[in-house]
Amino acid sequence: MFGFLKKHPQNKELDKIVQSIEVNAANNYKDAAQKSLLEFEEQLTQLEEAGRLSEKQKIYYHEKLSEFKQQMKNFTHKDQKPTWV
Repeated sequence: MFGFLKKHPQNKELDKIVQSIEVNAANNYKDAAQKSLLEFEEQLTQLEEAGRLSEKQKIYYHEKLSEFKQQMKNFTHKDQKPTWV
């Protein structure tokens, strides 16, 4: 009923990168969003290998990773029209 009150499992390092991806994607900074996505994937892998994530966190952040990858699948500059034309 109150989905907006539901807390997700938090990891401040990963949440900071997720926020960066969302802001860059929303502002159409495609290169920065893709760079942050790679950083997110690397950080997620490192934290998993170090055993610093719970199972709920792993599931949550892997879902986020999948969502971002799907969203950025066709993120290119080809579809952007130059503003001077």
